[in-house]
Order: sequence, then structure tokens, then C-alpha cells
Amino acid sequence: MSPPGLYTASHLRRARKNRRWSDRYFKRRILHLKEKSDPLEGAPQARGIVIQKIGIEAKQPNSAIRKCVKVQLIKNGRQVTAFAVGDGAINFIDEHDEVLVEGIGGRMGRSYGDVPGVRYKVIKVNNISLNELVHGRKEKPQR
Repeated sequence: MSPPGLYTASHLRRARKNRRWSDRYFKRRILHLKEKSDPLEGAPQARGIVIQKIGIEAKQPNSAIRKCVKVQLIKNGRQVTAFAVGDGAINFIDEHDEVLVEGIGGRMGRSYGDVPGVRYKVIKVNNISLNELVHGRKEKPQR
């Protein structure tokens, strides 16, 4: 028997295992909470259908209307708001277009910059890169 105050290796291991559950990052990772709450379900990108175009006011101290679209994801039917990146990019996106969205790059999957509540950005419209459309290198196909 070990003297009082000393712990065996198995006791330390068990104690460490239990203490880890008080770490919020450990708990989120083990219980897959990010994948469950994330509309993209852990995938880097997702396809969806544009429901409507909306303008969102930028946060203080900026004053602008950021052009965004409401998108219904094909894989699970959830709705997300996605930012249309580029000068005049919103003009290339129409309702009922199929778009590809990805995370906008904020910390821990949160919104980015001065666009409140927007966590995603549009990268393709009807399988044509939005960046190519904005720079005039490609034309949007007529459906």
C-alpha cells in the first residue's frame, strides 16, 4: 500500500480523464457539437439555392450596405446568409440560382469583419466562379 498523499499511476490517469470534461474545447470536440450545430455539417463548402437578395448594414464605425443572399442548403434544407464578395457581384446572382458557399474566415466559425451575423461567402454561381464573373473573364450561362 502506498503512503498517504501519494497517488498511483492509475488513480492519476482516471482523475485526468475526469478533469478533461471541464475543458470546453475538449467537450465540444468529443461530443461533435460543432458538426451538429454547423449548417455545413463539418464540410468545407456546400451547395444551395438562392432564396432572396438582402442588404445588411455594416457595424459601426463603418457605414455601408453589404450585399448578401439568403441561401437554402440542398443537403439539409437549412437557411444561411452568405456575403457576395466583389464590386457589383450581387448583380450576377439571381433568385433560384445554385450557389456554392464556404466559411467567410472569421474566428471559430463566427462572422467576419463588419458584416453582422454573416458567416459564409458565395464562391460560385451556377458552377461559374463569382470572382471570374466580377472581373469579366467569364459570362454567366443563360438557363
